[in-house]
Amino acid sequence: MAKGSTTPWSYTLIRLLFKFVLKIFYGTIVVENADIIPKTGQPCIVCANHPNSLTDALLLVTSMPSKTRNMLRLTAKSTQFGHRTFTSWLIESAGTVPIKRRKDHNDSEVDNSQAMDKLMDALELGDAVCLFPEGASRYHPTIAPLKTGVARIVSDVLSRNRDDPNFSVSILTCSITYMHRQHFRSDVLVTFNPPMTLTPKDNPELLAPVQYDEIRALTTRMQQQISSRTIDSPSWEFVRSAKMATRMYAPLGTLMSLGEYVRITRTFVEAFKASDDTQKSKRIVEDQSIDFTKEDIEFNQLRRDLKYYQDRLVHWGIKDDRIARPLSLGTITMRMVIRLTWFICLFTISLPGLVLWTPVFITTFIAVRNFKRTGPVWDTFDEIAQYKLVYGLFSGLSVWAACILLTLPSAAFTTFLVPAMMWMTLRWTEDAISAFRAFMALARLLCVGKKTLNEIRVTRRDLHSRLMNLAVGTLGLPDDPEKFFVERGGKQKGRVRSTWDSGAKYFSVRRRRKRDWNETLRLYDQVDYPEDDG
Repeated sequence: MAKGSTTPWSYTLIRLLFKFVLKIFYGTIVVENADIIPKTGQPCIVCANHPNSLTDALLLVTSMPSKTRNMLRLTAKSTQFGHRTFTSWLIESAGTVPIKRRKDHNDSEVDNSQAMDKLMDALELGDAVCLFPEGASRYHPTIAPLKTGVARIVSDVLSRNRDDPNFSVSILTCSITYMHRQHFRSDVLVTFNPPMTLTPKDNPELLAPVQYDEIRALTTRMQQQISSRTIDSPSWEFVRSAKMATRMYAPLGTLMSLGEYVRITRTFVEAFKASDDTQKSKRIVEDQSIDFTKEDIEFNQLRRDLKYYQDRLVHWGIKDDRIARPLSLGTITMRMVIRLTWFICLFTISLPGLVLWTPVFITTFIAVRNFKRTGPVWDTFDEIAQYKLVYGLFSGLSVWAACILLTLPSAAFTTFLVPAMMWMTLRWTEDAISAFRAFMALARLLCVGKKTLNEIRVTRRDLHSRLMNLAVGTLGLPDDPEKFFVERGGKQKGRVRSTWDSGAKYFSVRRRRKRDWNETLRLYDQVDYPEDDG
């Protein structure tokens, strides 16, 4: 068996560095099924959806345990090579293979034969190669039809080793789901799917000369695997309505894992997609056998009513949890005092550290603002996280270096004190803003008249009843999600970098008992998503 390539020192440095940076940027990174990753020495192609530019590659590099795979050989568009920038150095020093894209060469034919040869050589050495078969990163809620490049590489490498019937190459698909891909302290789910292991002996249909139908069939299997573990939606409206449905089905405080939350949201998205009257109306012209079932009509109406209900919540600035669980005036007042006091205390002890964070925030804000001006939303939003990570890293290191230089007599002390203070400040500030948001949500309740609140509650009761009937009766979801997930343990599956259940302990004064996966380190919740017209 091949042993795999030696890991370059720069790759090891990059993995350690960005594991630390991603830990700071994202609040929680949940990695599922890391135990099924083929070990070093077993040829493997890692394929994932590609919603977040270079960040996706860094996430995969840091999510794969180094004891399982010593290295993940990356690919990147050729236009990112040969520049005197940190990003170019980062890509080239990690042994990344450049791939030419037609869109970067005026849609003319490109020759990637050398790149393909390098990838096949790496596979024959027992390396893992990372490819994004969508072909390009894109800010859109749906996964683009996968290109056939991965299947063709598999066919070529199997054909090159047809004399060894036991030579195997695995396709390891991965589904990446960002709660808010470009926002500070949001959450990420990385799910590895069961690998497809292929050999010349068991898969003679992939040996040259291979039929296009076989290549397309393998590509379709990959697409189905990737799509099955993430939120693959035709529009942001479906994502928005599905998240609202999930919130009502499994209310705030339900002890469920991030993976379970994503899969339930995906279940609702799939139901909305299947019953979408707009899409069926387009297809009915070609196939007169398509009919609108009772469930189709109910799901379509439910989606519209969920949108209307959420629009009302956004208008008043209140949360569904406060409609589902009304509070008395005395309770609201008491909780407002507690939340405000907690915010003031945490914010006060965070002030010294926030002075250190200020240059980082300003630098990343200016860099991202200038970058957004370079193109339309669908051509820039998928690279925002990348810019924040890179500029945040440089500015953070600059702050750290400046503090050491300014305190040279006690540099041995400040070398460790400054990062520790910045880390504690991040945690405290996160909790402080959560407390402030809770205070504002309670304050807004006092601004909404009783008549309006009662009307919204009546609307919610009707929505909840219809939602549960469809979720349990049609989609087969558990009828008591809070009890179901408690019995399941409410624990994360896979390797988790941080937790949020009630017993979680980490460097913070106190963790919020309930977690809202739509929350980030901001004073508002993003509920209206920009559309991609590309």
